Amino acid sequence: MAMSNTAVQTPASQSPDNAALDYFKSAISDEIRYVSEQKAAGRGIVGFYCEFTPRDLILAADAVPICLCGTSQNTISHAETVLPANLCPMIKSSFGYALTGGCPLLNDSDLLVAETTCDGKKKMYEVLSRDKNMHVLELTQKQDEERAFQHWLTEVEELKEKLEQTFQLKITEQKLRDAIKAMNEERRLILAIQELGKHKPAIVSGYEVAQTRYRVAGFQQHLEQMKHFLAMAQERVEQGYQAAPTHAPRILLTGCPTGHGTEKLIEIIEECGGVVVVQEACSGIKGVYEEVSEQGDPLEAIARKHFNIPCSCMTPNKKREDMLQTLARDYQADAVIDLVWQACHTYNVESVLIHDFVRNELGLPYMKVETDYSSSDREQLKVRVQTLLELTQ
Repeated sequence: MAMSNTAVQTPASQSPDNAALDYFKSAISDEIRYVSEQKAAGRGIVGFYCEFTPRDLILAADAVPICLCGTSQNTISHAETVLPANLCPMIKSSFGYALTGGCPLLNDSDLLVAETTCDGKKKMYEVLSRDKNMHVLELTQKQDEERAFQHWLTEVEELKEKLEQTFQLKITEQKLRDAIKAMNEERRLILAIQELGKHKPAIVSGYEVAQTRYRVAGFQQHLEQMKHFLAMAQERVEQGYQAAPTHAPRILLTGCPTGHGTEKLIEIIEECGGVVVVQEACSGIKGVYEEVSEQGDPLEAIARKHFNIPCSCMTPNKKREDMLQTLARDYQADAVIDLVWQACHTYNVESVLIHDFVRNELGLPYMKVETDYSSSDREQLKVRVQTLLELTQ
């Protein structure tokens, strides 16, 4: 039996001052304009594909950091003329933009930073490097070993040198400290939006929170709009607005990241009567859960924060379980859904461990969803999600 959203609720379009949400839905046009203006003014532009790349370090080089992860189904067919079809849709979508030349942000990039988080991305970078200026960050994968961190610190130091060489400048300690403070402020705003999901009943939907993600860091206009979004949320509290019925099952979404155009699973969960209260993925809370320490050696602090990200490329990845336990408690989750993009082997295999942890340690219903960017399986996913939501009643 499908669950409904018929309880007391106001449509998002009628919620108090929805301008900030509208801004983020179309922010890409502002980002393209901003990056073009910055490039024309002589600033460097640095693209990257993963949370492990420190935006702080790029800002310290007076460059603009841009996340270039592909979230469009439209570029995948182009990528498949070169790459294998049975590859992660995020890798194919990202590469497809390079083939088509259809991403101004990628086209404006002076340097691409490539992180070795999975074999598919690592080899795709080799193909991409034939036409793009690229620097590879080799990510070691044993988070519990200090020697692994020392290797990672060396990689971050080499990225600093690459940035200095590329843009003909010196990244001073003071520039690093200033960039850390700026990025910590940005992380706090993103985290504050993520923490809106703690409200019960919900005052924001998971889809709305997902819309506030953006590609260009250090863009003051984004920061102001995040503040407006938080002010809107406070108005909702004061006016008794509910983004979902009080009894709506609260879902903790974990696994692979989403982005504009790939919110299919979030949409389905909320169409079926649930509400995504937090997304653990790096497109959600994972990348902002920890700040960079403003004490001690700034480069080491930058390296340490990013090394601590609990990605499935790490082994063992106990920190992901720790985070899930904390989030399930703080957001009063009723169930956990694990999103795995097809051919994402690290998350797919790790889902075995996450299934056991969620069921046995957290005592919550769990479901793994393996899918891609297409909409062909929406109806099938709706049936599965509806079944899971009924288990929470």
